[in-house]
Amino acid sequence: MNYDTSTNTILDSDSLENDEKLLTPLMMFEREVLLYENEAISEQDYANTVPYSLDEINNLCVDNLLAKVARCCRESKVGKKLPTAFYVHVSALQTLNPVLGIYENCARRTLENIDEATLVKISLHQPKISYLFYPDFDTDAHPALQTSIQINLATGEVKCFDYSNSENPPVLHRKETFVAADYPHYEKFSRLTRSEEKWGLLDNTSVIGTREGWLKYLGYCGVEIQDHTVVERVKQENSELSIPKIERHKAAMVRNSLSKPLRLVLEADLVRDGATFFDYGCGYGGDVKYIAQEGYAISGWDPYYQPDTPRICADVVNIGYVINVIESLAERREALLKAWELTKNLLVVAAQVLIDDSDRGQIAYGDGVITSRNTFQKYYEQEELKVYIDQVLSVDAIPVALGIYFVFRNAAEGESFRASRFRSHLSTPRVRSQVKRFEDYAEMLAPLMAFVSDRGRLPLKGELAEESVIKGEFHSFNRAWRVILQATDADDWETIADKRRQDLLVYLALNGLGDRPSMRRLPAQIRNDIKGLFDNYQKACTLADLMLYSLGKADIVADCCEDSAIGYKQHGSLSVHVSALEELDPLLRLYEGCANRTIGRLDGATIIKFHARKPQISYLFYPDFDTNPHPALHTSMHIDLRDLSVSYQDYSDLYNPPILVRKEAFVTASYPHYEKFAKLTRQEEKLGILDGGAVKKHREWLKCLEENCVIIKDHKLFWRSNADPEKLKMLQKAASERQQKKTEFNAGKSEQTAEGIEDGKQDGQKVQIKAVDRG
Repeated sequence: MNYDTSTNTILDSDSLENDEKLLTPLMMFEREVLLYENEAISEQDYANTVPYSLDEINNLCVDNLLAKVARCCRESKVGKKLPTAFYVHVSALQTLNPVLGIYENCARRTLENIDEATLVKISLHQPKISYLFYPDFDTDAHPALQTSIQINLATGEVKCFDYSNSENPPVLHRKETFVAADYPHYEKFSRLTRSEEKWGLLDNTSVIGTREGWLKYLGYCGVEIQDHTVVERVKQENSELSIPKIERHKAAMVRNSLSKPLRLVLEADLVRDGATFFDYGCGYGGDVKYIAQEGYAISGWDPYYQPDTPRICADVVNIGYVINVIESLAERREALLKAWELTKNLLVVAAQVLIDDSDRGQIAYGDGVITSRNTFQKYYEQEELKVYIDQVLSVDAIPVALGIYFVFRNAAEGESFRASRFRSHLSTPRVRSQVKRFEDYAEMLAPLMAFVSDRGRLPLKGELAEESVIKGEFHSFNRAWRVILQATDADDWETIADKRRQDLLVYLALNGLGDRPSMRRLPAQIRNDIKGLFDNYQKACTLADLMLYSLGKADIVADCCEDSAIGYKQHGSLSVHVSALEELDPLLRLYEGCANRTIGRLDGATIIKFHARKPQISYLFYPDFDTNPHPALHTSMHIDLRDLSVSYQDYSDLYNPPILVRKEAFVTASYPHYEKFAKLTRQEEKLGILDGGAVKKHREWLKCLEENCVIIKDHKLFWRSNADPEKLKMLQKAASERQQKKTEFNAGKSEQTAEGIEDGKQDGQKVQIKAVDRG
């Protein structure tokens, strides 16, 4: 895409002065919105808003202001909402929340030549507003962007982007979303969008954002747009290409075990006893067989292999790897809609993502390829697949793995599942004191203790099955709780409550990336959690938004990585085992959640790598992490959070893959093999083979072990029995000297332990060498 850009800063010329202090547009907004809100409070227009004290006025930060703006954008009845920005037509500005009006006006007063702007774009993560010029907004069904003027309200910097000479400028879709319902052309815009949705023209979002991509896609679909109407093109008698007959049934797989999508359903414990399943596009019927073996009622339909089976409603409907083999856009959409119609509770959608090899004898066709077996394959990008499901079904699909999404019929159940994925696993605090009254009722009080351990708060009426028994003895939960506190440590329970607050903040912050549900749309249990742990929803959302905006500051993320007590630290990154994720700072959990919420994790991911200086999360797969002292990297997936692009690398066939060292650094001290990992590292440090800190490769590592006359067995370091005696003596001396220096350096800081490299023989005999290792 070609465009011209220019930059200038209002601070260089048209400075705004007040009492000899420079005022940026953001400073003006801060003052004006505070005056407005305090005046509004005095008039009792905002019953739930708390007046600001002078100290609060002086201490408000950019993050607070951005959180306020973002919340108003999300709650707006008018305008197009995206995860990172809010768009609205200039004609609808007067209908927005007054806070947004003040915010936009502070930017407008600073700029020139924006009277002809068509749309206003408000960034949700940065203090930036853009004015977008679409001269043909009313007359062109999909107008092209001519100019964009962006201002940073915090610095006053202004950037101009000129697309007027671009051969492939961005174009608009769904114009009715930018305007109010009383806009003169609202109905015409809406009719066009509904028609385009029926044709499936808006499903492939990855290619239709520019004029060239849009026109090419219309051509493939055999339609054109005339006066805000979709018109089918007349087919030519002589086709330009002779497309081979596509044989969809050949894409069916013979399964030797349950498919991953349905396996994830069972692992998530989402299926109640007596639940029914239906497999839409069941192929040979492998999943039907294996689900039936689990004791559930299931049937399946397939247009080729099981065409006579009735398509019936079921609690769980699976449409696994079906839509990616249908070359017709209309039929693909129809299949997804039909599967959704049959769904009572949960729809499982799976499709192929990421092309591993471009050289497979495939030819391009439509939005996919035709394989050498005459089957069609549409390889979705992960984000593209979510957008497709969301748009076709008007839902918010939940990613559970690469290419696999859950769609809940009941939105509240979906929110419960989403929240559960960010809940820490906590144990009930142990009894620390012998209290007779507690001991007498320990069995009765156990369910109450389990509930508080799970939710971080006392239950409300109707939430605990044993309520009548407990209240029959203690009259109230509070009185029963006082007995529990006599036998346990109150700090332990506060730690649990704090952890649950963190879990909720991560969940609410991630909801802020999309259309955050209102309080009444949340499940009752989550509503009760918010009331019990935060008092009210607005307070919880504000704290969550502040967390979310902190992610936009590289220094804050870098500090969290550097200060983390858990994880393997390298320059610019922090790597942790997946089991340690919930022990991290909530901001880092949120960081990973931004990738996991939309993309999902790599199947079997072992290590999560946080990049501190760029918005990227990596998932690394080490299949034998527990058993191999230095496991080789099998697969990696890197997610760029700026555009949610995914890169995937397979190391399984490499002759010299990267390996892991210092495994104990990636896990917590409670990890089952922590001590075994740590002991090996201390032995390797003593020998000096971990010096340098660079990423180790498998072949170089084996050579290093050989040169140092050692081998590793069962996470223990042994001297080679066939090592040259003189070289061995030299290595042992160097190891002792290195250990002595370490001892002197750490004198008084740690206790001595008698750990050394062991003398191994081929028959397995070993003799411990006298050596001092200071941990």
